[in-house]
Amino acid sequence: MRLVLASASPRRLDLLRQIGLEPDAIDPPDIDETPQRDEPARRLVERLAREKAAAVAPRHPDAYVLAADTLVVVGRRILAKPDDVDEARSMITLLSGRAHRVLTGVAVLAADGRSASRVSETRLHFKRLSSQEIDRFLSSGEWEGASGAYKIHQSAGAFVIALQGSYTGVVGLPLYEAKALLEGLGFHR
Repeated sequence: MRLVLASASPRRLDLLRQIGLEPDAIDPPDIDETPQRDEPARRLVERLAREKAAAVAPRHPDAYVLAADTLVVVGRRILAKPDDVDEARSMITLLSGRAHRVLTGVAVLAADGRSASRVSETRLHFKRLSSQEIDRFLSSGEWEGASGAYKIHQSAGAFVIALQGSYTGVVGLPLYEAKALLEGLGFHR
């Protein structure tokens, strides 16, 4: 049984390896990730994960394709990846001293066309950050390429007062859900 990871994320690859799954191929999708009008964050992450798997599957007709998408959400506001340091500052400032959610959609598409998907939701609370802490964090560059402008497995992990849910989901791939979906569709290795 072949497994394809539809992601360019080194963190997702590391997480799969953590549970003994080495993909046979890594094939990042190229899809439009623009939210649909009034689309709730939960529906968005699941749709994007499904679309990523569907975009990659035709290139690997004999494989199981695993895809994921992660978003940081404050209230109803979705914090995507910041375009620049000013946007990152705005996001980190918004998260300072507040609770937020990290949603990760996971989708698996089997070679026979069957599919399954789930959304992992993790609630986090950040400590109140001083302006010096924010400046130091932004100067590290860790905000680049990260939803919500942070990566929990790096220095921003020290900002977390409380976490309820899946730590690996915040990193980018909830392992429980990913493994359950693969096994539920018959993937075994």
